[in-house]
Amino acid sequence: MEMEEEMMEEARRLENGGLERGRKSLPSEHDLDQENEQPTPGVQLAMWDFGQCDAKRCTGRKLARFNLLKELRVNAGFGGIVLSPVGTHFVSREDYPLIKQRGLAVVDCSWHRLTDVPFAKLCCTAPRLLPWLVAANSVNYGRPCELSCVEALAAALLIWGEEETVHLVPGKFKWGHAFLSLNKELLKAYSECKDNDSDDGLPPLERNFNHLKIEAEEESEE
Repeated sequence: MEMEEEMMEEARRLENGGLERGRKSLPSEHDLDQENEQPTPGVQLAMWDFGQCDAKRCTGRKLARFNLLKELRVNAGFGGIVLSPVGTHFVSREDYPLIKQRGLAVVDCSWHRLTDVPFAKLCCTAPRLLPWLVAANSVNYGRPCELSCVEALAAALLIWGEEETVHLVPGKFKWGHAFLSLNKELLKAYSECKDNDSDDGLPPLERNFNHLKIEAEEESEE
């Protein structure tokens, strides 16, 4: 009897010890809250999506899934800076106060179907062009100016000095930081320009080829 009681007592100790270890291994509510917390951009990011890109490769939609970017309706207005091939001014340090207050948006469309996008219907007061940069995304790697949404956003943010958000946004893509490395010297030079007319010995802000294509098409239509 004594031996049976000792064996039962030992079994209870082992069982209680396992339960205690199990309790310790379970994450607390605080740990779960920390895991669920997602870093947020330092500025509001948004996009107009015209569904022209491959949904599986669309960088803008991926950012939206991570709640890093807000999708806009075509007729929805946006009071911040908008990266658009129909802009007439380049991004510069002068824009920084406006993006901090109102945010930054991008137009998600195919570079081969720009004329199908109703840019005139997009209600924005500050459309901007990006300077000459080389793409690093898997679709247009090595091509000048044909940037993905995430590359366009990262480039503008880096030029404006929004360092924290710069690394957060492309960090969701395997090739994201390759874009920053590929254009490191250019982005550094552009970020040091105070405005588009700055005469400080730095490389000039080159015109985006895609903007020139749109201008040529508009002239031919006229």
